[in-house]
Amino acid sequence: MDNKSVLVKGSVSLGIAGLVFLVGCGGGTASTVNNNPTPTITTVSPTSAVAGGAAFRLTINGTNFVAASTVNFGGAAPATTFVSSTQLTAAIPAAAIASAGTAAVTVTNPGGRISNAMNFAVAGGTNPMLMINLLSPSCAPAGEQVLNPVVDGQLLVDGQNFVATSVVRWNGDDRPTTFYSSSQVSAQISVSDIAAAGTANVAVFNPGPGGGTSNASTFTITAGGVSPQSIAVDPTGKFAYVANEGCGLSAFGNVSMYSTGTTTGVLASIGPPVSSNDEGGRSLAVDPSGKFVYVTNWGEGDTAGSISTYTINATTGALTSTGSINEMCPGLCAIAPWSIAVDPSGKFVYVANEGGLIPTSVSILAINTTTGALASIGTVAAGGRAVSVAVHPTDKSAYVTNSDSNAISMYTVDATTGALTSAGTIAAGTGPVSVAVDPMGKFAYVANSGSNDASMYTINTTTGGLTSIGTIPAGTGPGFVAVDPTGKFTYVTNSASNDISMYSINGTTGALTSIGATAAGSAPTWIAIHPSGRFAYVTNSGSNNVSMYSIDASTGALMLIGIIGT
Repeated sequence: MDNKSVLVKGSVSLGIAGLVFLVGCGGGTASTVNNNPTPTITTVSPTSAVAGGAAFRLTINGTNFVAASTVNFGGAAPATTFVSSTQLTAAIPAAAIASAGTAAVTVTNPGGRISNAMNFAVAGGTNPMLMINLLSPSCAPAGEQVLNPVVDGQLLVDGQNFVATSVVRWNGDDRPTTFYSSSQVSAQISVSDIAAAGTANVAVFNPGPGGGTSNASTFTITAGGVSPQSIAVDPTGKFAYVANEGCGLSAFGNVSMYSTGTTTGVLASIGPPVSSNDEGGRSLAVDPSGKFVYVTNWGEGDTAGSISTYTINATTGALTSTGSINEMCPGLCAIAPWSIAVDPSGKFVYVANEGGLIPTSVSILAINTTTGALASIGTVAAGGRAVSVAVHPTDKSAYVTNSDSNAISMYTVDATTGALTSAGTIAAGTGPVSVAVDPMGKFAYVANSGSNDASMYTINTTTGGLTSIGTIPAGTGPGFVAVDPTGKFTYVTNSASNDISMYSINGTTGALTSIGATAAGSAPTWIAIHPSGRFAYVTNSGSNNVSMYSIDASTGALMLIGIIGT
């Protein structure tokens, strides 16, 4: 026998194969043996496209795929990507779906082993191409129900060319869909769909004839609340609550709940956020008895806004919603409730309403001391666009910042009825956004966002009138001012410079002296001081968390002790 290569019967050349050398008859004989299994297709996604549509990526699910597997789409060989032994993707060019018909999809493994065929429909006909413009809401906290002003649990999808048989797909899976119009559908999204933080792809599918799948839009599942705006600590110092604005786009706000670790000051979550039942959770206050929480929702321009009410579980700190009140007209229209304060007696609530025609208003509401329910008493005119309200510790006076008129409105308080009577206005800096009164009722301080400073005032203990004693520089974009329970220190959050200005208070004159600044998170909005005066908490709207600080009792300096998400 001569030394010729002999191909073993039944073998094939090329591909991924084992190479066998047979020794004999005076030489080595090479042989190839095919080791690749036959692939199987179980599903493809999408299953159809509209003739004349754009290029897309086809996902093929099945078994026995290998790194060199290739996809055949209607007789063409698109670029194939190996994902795993059970999944491939193929880049389908627009030319492959230029006309209506059916394209057979197969997978070939080296060695000529070809899968079963799966039909892909390329539809012509009447149903036009779909487009998603926005999702409402576009996010939700993990483990919570999707909430919006239409129907809880429903995800609203706005777009183009929806039909009565359109189906919303969540990560590729169909969800029960309600058709409203060619520009809006909704889908039922379960709690299990958003059980864990992450993202989901949302698309809308139109069946044939014509049909097809829309562009994908991303729904974000957050670990907690989004865009925290304010924080308050209950009078016992055991619990803290944060009002979160939410995702926007018709999403409800919510309230995060924490225990404070009274000796350490470290916050710990006591459960997932509870809904504020309206859009734009903004300001939060706890009543002096520690039994109730009130949250303003400014409405984000979609609603007129409302005030949410909750009871506090004295043991766990958990909140239970007891409803809400839409304290709109009569009288001056109360639109976009922005800031809320409870009077020291725990009988009345005052709300600065930012929205509406200037001058906007301050709402006055009575508290049912048994249930915590609110009842409207009426409104009183502000001195411009009202954005913040504070009540004097003696319950005789109230003060409201007006962001557009650069002034503070002063009011006397009727201790019996809660009614406010204007006592005039006094100038502040540019863009005053918050006001705080020291615990002894001797001084008041205002954060001015436009002039990057804080205004200082003495208070006439008889009339409640303010007298200016000057201003002091703050950081960039000061937003909220707070005084510690000892009356020795004042703090201002600076949303643009991402820090907190710290000041000592002259107990005789009320003048502030800077003791420096300390870093906060992104876009800090609010600061709350623990009743013990030992800890401070700052909400960071840009980084969706709360910075926790200890307070040096001698100097007032803040020292970071941790950060917790909302």
